[in-house]
Order: sequence, then C-alpha cells, then structure tokens
Amino acid sequence: MEMSQSAKKPLAMLQKAVNKHVAVRLKNELEYRGKMTNIDGYMNLILLDVSEYNGDALINSYRKVVIRGNNILFVRIIDEL
Repeated sequence: MEMSQSAKKPLAMLQKAVNKHVAVRLKNELEYRGKMTNIDGYMNLILLDVSEYNGDALINSYRKVVIRGNNILFVRIIDEL
C-alpha cells in the first residue's frame, strides 16, 4: 500500500497547533475544549481556559488541565472564525 505524499504525522500536526483551540475527546467520552499550550512526545497535552463536556452538556470550567496522552481518543483542531 503506497502512502500519499500529503500524508501527515499526527504528532507533527498537533505540534503545529500549539496555541490554537482544540477539542480533546477522551476514551471515557468526556470532551475538553480549550487552548492547547503544550504537547510532548507522548501526546500529553496542557490546555488553558478549558470547558468540560459530557455530550452537549457543559459540566465544568477550569483554568488549566493536563491530559495524559494514553487517555485521548482524538483531538480536533478548532478553526477560529
């Protein structure tokens, strides 16, 4: 199977998204939305000004959240308008 020339590595994409807003879905179905300020090689993330959601319901808000990479289901980079 030949890989496309436009194939991108997930970690490299996330490193380019530092200081952008992201939505992080965890394996337990919770979602955190905030500004990603740091990421490491294990995909551990630091988010600032975070909102915690369960489905569409806002559960809580936090100033800073550290998310361990092995709990992440996916990360979506939010396009700012």
